[in-house]
Amino acid sequence: MKKAIALSFALLMTAGALAGCNTMQGAGEDVERGGQAVQDAAE
Repeated sequence: MKKAIALSFALLMTAGALAGCNTMQGAGEDVERGGQAVQDAAE
C-alpha cells in the first residue's frame, strides 16, 4: 500500500514539474515577444 502511495505521489510531482516547465516556457515566450515589439517600435 505504501508503495502505491509513493508511486502516485511521484507521478503527481512529475506531472506538476512538467506543467510548471511549460508555464515558464510560455511566460518566457511572452516576454520575448514583448521585447521584440519594443525593438520594432524603436526602429
